[in-house]
Amino acid sequence: CLFLFLSHDTANLASTAQVCFGLPVKRKKGPAPKMLGNEVCSVCGDKASGFHYNVLSCEGCKGFFRRSVIKSAQYSCKNNGRCEMDMYMRRKCQQCRLRKCREAGMLEQCVLSEEQIRFKKQKKQHEEETARSSSVVTPTPPPDPANLDPQQEDMIQKLVALQKQCNKRSFLDRPKVTPWPQSQDLQNREVRQQRFAHFTELAIMSVQEIVDFAKQLPGFLELTREDQIALLKTSTIEIMLLETSRRYNPAIDSITFLKDFSYNKRILQKQIEFINPIFEFSKGMNDLHLDEAEYALLIAINIFSADRPNVQDHDLVERLQQPYVDALRSYIMIKRPNDHLMFPRMLMKLVSLRTLSSVHSEQVFALRLQDKKLPPLLSEIWDVTE
Repeated sequence: CLFLFLSHDTANLASTAQVCFGLPVKRKKGPAPKMLGNEVCSVCGDKASGFHYNVLSCEGCKGFFRRSVIKSAQYSCKNNGRCEMDMYMRRKCQQCRLRKCREAGMLEQCVLSEEQIRFKKQKKQHEEETARSSSVVTPTPPPDPANLDPQQEDMIQKLVALQKQCNKRSFLDRPKVTPWPQSQDLQNREVRQQRFAHFTELAIMSVQEIVDFAKQLPGFLELTREDQIALLKTSTIEIMLLETSRRYNPAIDSITFLKDFSYNKRILQKQIEFINPIFEFSKGMNDLHLDEAEYALLIAINIFSADRPNVQDHDLVERLQQPYVDALRSYIMIKRPNDHLMFPRMLMKLVSLRTLSSVHSEQVFALRLQDKKLPPLLSEIWDVTE
């Protein structure tokens, strides 16, 4: 489904020692060693997708271990911790699955991605530079004012125009969305189904808007179809959350989808379990007072993230991302010349999105347990395959 939608029109991880313990090991250039295709997960025996957190494992166990570490989850076993782990039992006993992850060699220290580490280092470096400059008594000449070169100015203007164009197309599709039910009785099955259809249809329109935007980004179509899909699968929910925060109204504590669909926190709490973190993120983004150009650049940077699962050509993705990073840095220096921490602060928001994305994955899995079937496009983009 996503493959067909893409067809219409038309940072590598360091070594385990380096990531986990900060050892001065220089990462070797070049692609990761190719797998034979018959490797199995060391935890559950499913087909392995690569080495994750120091262990050859599948995507399911990788995601489970990451979520467990981020949440500091505590599980219990009905069999006193003696379950034999396989593809069936991994869904039945979380405690034994986590135990098997650790026994296989998964390391909690490795859960931080290379991107997160880089962003944190940048923030720390900026803080240290600010502290040093504030301690100097002798006056120093002001730095040369930052400037956007003509290419950057043109890129930002086109990026903002492109986003407005994609948003406009979504606004025109508003009448197609199932109306929000008038009744508030959540015991009524028809009301629950109508609410579920309303939100899934909004999500489909948002996904289509994001795919449309990504396809028109310079360089995106240079990537292989597999890398395009890999980037979109993992970035789409994060971009949806960015767009949600962009339309957050702090006065009435509400968020707006597709311009006209506004919901306050109280209503959404009855429909979406992880709504509190979404509102907290939206409030934090609102406090930064970003403009259209900064949001558009952040979304482009988010799409071209080379450390996404299953991305093959990391070097090309990094090269495509770099112009947007450079443009955002220069733009911020011009707009906020006295706020030296704004750039790392904005990049850290992308790290927060990774955590929200993990929580979202859990909620999607919970929907499956409730027999709430997602539309095909959402099932594919959110990788509901377990």
